[in-house]
Amino acid sequence: MNEVAIDITDISKSFGKIKALNNVSMHFGTGKLYGIIGPAGAGKTTLFRIILGLMAADSGKISFTLNGKNMPASSFREVAAYMPQTQSLYADLSVEEHLEFFKDLYGISPEVYRRKKDELLQMTRLDKFLDRPAGKLSGGMYKKLGLMCALLRSPKIMLLDEPTNGVDPISRREFWDMLHTSVSDGILVLMTTAYMDEAERCGEVVLMEEGNVLGAGEPRTLLEQEKVSGFDEFFLRRGGLK
Repeated sequence: MNEVAIDITDISKSFGKIKALNNVSMHFGTGKLYGIIGPAGAGKTTLFRIILGLMAADSGKISFTLNGKNMPASSFREVAAYMPQTQSLYADLSVEEHLEFFKDLYGISPEVYRRKKDELLQMTRLDKFLDRPAGKLSGGMYKKLGLMCALLRSPKIMLLDEPTNGVDPISRREFWDMLHTSVSDGILVLMTTAYMDEAERCGEVVLMEEGNVLGAGEPRTLLEQEKVSGFDEFFLRRGGLK
């Protein structure tokens, strides 16, 4: 299995007088599902955009490695898939038309495409909705289609920005099952969420508030260290969730 890692060192980013990120450092490696947890304005989306090279940091460094060897940012983007928080699919295109579009975009061979398509349709249970336009899918189905399009290229890294926001409880559970399957398949998964209850479903979490890292590590260990029962209480004790 290819081992990929992302190391973030002292990254800062300001927008005028607003400090979106304040000297944040963190490490992500293959084999775990990482959750970046925090309320709106914590800096989660800004961090993702800097990792992807869509935005430049004011200071600090991000390095990528593959099997212990440095990987240039351009190579990182070739093996990464990004699912933004805002709607990014085409409302008039059907489920199947989206898959065909991304097959052509990624240059996937017909043989690989057939295998991946069948695998992903089985995983998402969208096989009965191939003709339905994305604009007429439920919130949960829409998010699952977005994840399918991200997984179609067999990425080594996935960055998902609040993928469960606005999704019903059943679809959220199914979406989480898909994320854990992706991790089992060797994909490094990073996701952001403002849902405190989702933190405990992650292998490791980074807790952020107003551009600062409040804590990082395995969820249960963090709760035990802070002597709290949940992450709502963790943030309240640290002065978060304002």
